[in-house]
Amino acid sequence: MPGEKKGEELERQIKDLANKMDNLEDSIGKVAEPYSQLLEFMDRFQMISSSYFRMLGLYQRHGAISPDLLIPGMKDSIAKDIVKALFERDGQNISQITDKLKEMRGTSSRRIVRERLKELERKGVVRSEGSPRSRQYWLTAEYVEKWYEILGLGPARKDSIQGAPAEEKK
Repeated sequence: MPGEKKGEELERQIKDLANKMDNLEDSIGKVAEPYSQLLEFMDRFQMISSSYFRMLGLYQRHGAISPDLLIPGMKDSIAKDIVKALFERDGQNISQITDKLKEMRGTSSRRIVRERLKELERKGVVRSEGSPRSRQYWLTAEYVEKWYEILGLGPARKDSIQGAPAEEKK
């Protein structure tokens, strides 16, 4: 019998020790959690600050941070302003874009805006949806993603493109 009691006592001590180890692991996990969150925040801060310095570099080299950087070979200032207007608010019709260009430039013509939109659509910068009478224009996902990459914000997620209707068909 005394051997059985010793065995039971030993078994109880082992169980107590196992419980204490479990409690210690839980405590260490709770103490370490804020540090892992801090590391996540530091990673985010580093990403944001590197994007900020990238934008400063763009501003220093080009004098502005503008969607013009997307299409460096484009000489047509009206087309550039159309792209800027669509970056401000995607999904506009010709009248809305013309009004925006009037605000930006002081003057604008629906006929010229329509011509430039056709050129931009042919180049793959914008896409349109709707009937000929109620057509809306959107920047293509490719150019939105390119813009995010230029700014150092990483590729755009398709679900983050504001208000964009169903993805264009290829």
